[in-house]
This record gives sequence, C-alpha cells and structure tokens, in this order.
Amino acid sequence: MSSLHRYGGVAAALFGAAVVAFTFGLHILPPHNTGWMLTGTIGPDPVQYWLGYTFFKASPWTWPPGLNPRWGIEIGSSIFYADSIPLLAFAFKALTPFLDVPQYWGLWLFACGALQGFLAWRLLGLLTADPLARLAGAALFVLQPTLLNRMGGHFALSAHFLLLAGLYLCLTQAPRARRLAAWVALVGAASLIHSYLLPMTAGLWAADWLARAVRQDRRVALSAIEALAVPGAGVLGLYLAGFFALSAGLGGTWGGYGQMQLDLLAPFDPPPWGAFLPDLPGPDHWETGHSYLGLGALLLVALGAVSALLRPQPWLRRHWPLVLGVTAMLALAISHNVSIGGQVFALATPSPRVLAIADALRASERFFWPFLYAALFGAMAALIATFGARRAGLVMLVLVVVQFLDMQPGFARLARYFPASPAVAPLRLSDPFWLQASDHYTRIRLAPTGMQARHWEEVAVLAATRGLSTDAVYLARLDPERVAALNAATLARLREGRHEPGSLYVLGDTMMLEAARAGLDPARDMVAQFNAVWVLAPGWLAR
Repeated sequence: MSSLHRYGGVAAALFGAAVVAFTFGLHILPPHNTGWMLTGTIGPDPVQYWLGYTFFKASPWTWPPGLNPRWGIEIGSSIFYADSIPLLAFAFKALTPFLDVPQYWGLWLFACGALQGFLAWRLLGLLTADPLARLAGAALFVLQPTLLNRMGGHFALSAHFLLLAGLYLCLTQAPRARRLAAWVALVGAASLIHSYLLPMTAGLWAADWLARAVRQDRRVALSAIEALAVPGAGVLGLYLAGFFALSAGLGGTWGGYGQMQLDLLAPFDPPPWGAFLPDLPGPDHWETGHSYLGLGALLLVALGAVSALLRPQPWLRRHWPLVLGVTAMLALAISHNVSIGGQVFALATPSPRVLAIADALRASERFFWPFLYAALFGAMAALIATFGARRAGLVMLVLVVVQFLDMQPGFARLARYFPASPAVAPLRLSDPFWLQASDHYTRIRLAPTGMQARHWEEVAVLAATRGLSTDAVYLARLDPERVAALNAATLARLREGRHEPGSLYVLGDTMMLEAARAGLDPARDMVAQFNAVWVLAPGWLAR
C-alpha cells in the first residue's frame, strides 16, 4: 500500500486547512489574537460571537448551562442566540479556570476546512480506492464558494462537514446500535453548533431512517427507538444551549420565509466569486451570491449527468429516500415564492400560522447545501463508474485547477475581511472617563436598547472587557415584548430620577436625553458627552 493510500485522509485534511490559511491567513489561528475579530471589515457578526462567549465564560454556570444573563440582562437569553457555537463555548468555559482561551474561532475555521477535506476523502472511498480520484474529489468539496462564504463571517455555519458525515452515514452499512449512536452524536452536535445545520442533518437522518424502515429486514422496535432517540438528541442539545430561553421573537427582526429563497439561477451566477462566467440577474437579499458552485464544480455536474446518461446508475434507485430527502430540502430552499433571475412567482400562499413557524428558517437558500453536496458526490460516482477511477481522477484534477482559477475574485474579496491587526483591539470608547466609570458601576444600560441599538457595539465591547453586565446587544433573536417593556421602564426611571443602583446609562436618542435631564439631581448626577456619546452617570458627582 502506497503512502498516499495510507495517509490520503491526512493529505485531504491538510488541503482543507491550507485553503483556509490561503484565504484568511494564519494570524486568525492564535487563541489570544482577538483583534482580527473586533477590527475586521465585514460588520458586527464576529464581534457578536466574541461578545457572546466573553460574557458567557465570565458568568457562573446555570441550568440549562447555555443561559447567558450578563449579556442582555432582561432582554438576554443564551449562548445559542449569540451564534457562539455552544459546543465549543461549553468546552472552553469549562477550561477557563485552567486555561483561558479568548477566541476559538480561528481554530474552528481551520478545523472546518480540515474536516471537510477528511470527510470528503472518506465519502469518496465509498466509490473508489484510487488516491488521485479521492484527493481531487475532496479538493472540489473543499473549494466550494458556499463553504468559504460562510467562513467569511458566519463561522458556525462553516460546519459543512456535518452534511458530509450525514451523507456518509446514509450511504454506508453498519450495525444498528453503532449507526444509532452515530446519528445521535451527529444530530446532537448539530444542535450545539447552529440552528440551520440541525434540520439539514436531521433531514439526512430521516432519509436514512426511511431507507432502513422500508427494507424487508427491518426491526420495528429498534426503528421506533431510533425515531425517538435521534430527534430527542437534537431537542436535548437545543435545551442545553438555551434555545428555549426565548418564547417569542423566533421569526427574527428582518425578512421572513420566502424572502431569502434560492434563485434558480443562483448556482450558475458567479458574482462575487467567479472570474469566467457572465453575471446573471438575481434577487436582492442577504443570501444572494452564496450559492454559486464554481466553474469546475459546474463542469463536474455536467460531465456527471452525461456519464449517467451513458451508463445509468442503479444506486440512484437504491438510495431513493436520500434523493427524496435532499430534493425536499431543495424545495424548502426555493420556497413557495419561486425566484428566477430575480423575478418572483408565488406558487402558493401558506397560512399565517405556517409562515410564522417557517420564519424561524427565513434564510431558506441555505437548504440548498445538502442537495449541492449530494449532487457533487453523484456526479463523481457517475464519472468514476463510466470512465474508471484513474481517468476520472485526472479529469477531476483538471477541474480542481479550473475551480481554483475561477474563484480568484472570491479569494481576493475574503482576503480583505480579516486583515492583520494588533492582537488586542483598542477600545473605541477611549476617554479616561469610561475606565473610571467601569470601576464605579456594575452594568451599562443603553437607553433605548434593542437589536443593534445606537452605540451597542462600543458599549458592549467595553462592558465585556471590563467585566460589566449590559443590555447593549446584537443577538440572532430578541423577544420584542421584553425590549419594549424594558425601554418603557427605563424611560420612566430616567424621567422620575429613580436610577437603578449600579447602572451607567448611555443615552441614544433625544427622548432619553431629555428624560435624563428631567430626572437629574444636579448635586449628585452628571449628564455629559464622552467620545461623542451622551451618558447619565447617577451619583457620579457624589463619589
């Protein structure tokens, strides 16, 4: 056995990690380097992840363990809604008394690249033992704009390796107990990583469960146990991560199901990734540009389709539950509002109750991913079956080069996302007052507060750095009734001079500023401006 046969999985994993290093640089890897997250150019999402974990690790353990009360206070919820990857947040919080890890997202991104490559190698091992075919195929699974786009900001959603693991389980045979344990672990892990990956992984499990349930050798009792255990693992993970800390606001504060759907031209539409194909018309929503396959992958799918026509594949009929499952997720991605080149055609009008539930998965375009990876695997299977592993490997190697060259605009774009920066970013609130105030108060209030309220980021970073609680938040979901109640209570407190003990108030609009002045005790309290931010400091003059 050659070294490539023996260590091909390691080589595929190293290729995946190398793509992450090429795209973002090695400076994101050291755990004590947080500057790239707090000074990047892509917006507030990495700041949100860092804040969620920083508040979480400084808080006492709770039950369920994912609760994160210091970030948000009355409107706070859990580490789940900070998108801080609860699976890792739990592990590193437990390590904090022995080893402080300020950020684990660089490690996570490299791990996602490596696991994508390794699991693709394992998946292709179901088709051939040829190392060239397996490595070239694994490279095409790694060089996916859909994956690298998520690494450029939505870190938790970079765990596409979960989908490859799910496909692997769907396509392999194993003893019932071992398969049950594998699915429980996979679905449980998905529930502790990201809410969108959970239904995708669970959908693959459902396809595998159906395939085994309809066989003649089925065991009804074991199938029933599995039908309870695997979804139960997902629900348990959600509970531990704090998903159920919110009972309202799960639809989010922008968009809704059917408004961020997969356009039927999206897989062929290159911007901002492709260098060679022409720009196509498309919709105008936040998911646009995230589903392009890349020219190499498109050619692979086309060659696979031709190969399947030349030599029909019986395994498609054998795995019809998997085909049904990924097609159902594709339909979910397209939604009832079918978009073709940005033109939307409403096929149906779901009831308000159905839409309210579906709104929790508003960014439905993401459900294209399982179909995408299944299509890539199917194309490779057809190519190998028709032309043989060695010829198919050479063809896929050429397609890897085409894919890499086509993706150059996307690589150039992502290279600007996390520029090299100081290991620790300086505080934006740099006036000496803020450090003095953070020694005097125990929490910082935004007035008014809400989702990304004015001054939220600089205030939250100051609070997290200095060990204070705050209601300055950016979370995946907020309960709008809690927000409204808190803002009404804060306004009344300010007007009446009933300031909360231990609270410093950051005033974000004229109404709150006027209320603060109305309730001011000029002998004790101070209203002033520092770093262009208005504050009410109760009792500051009487220190």
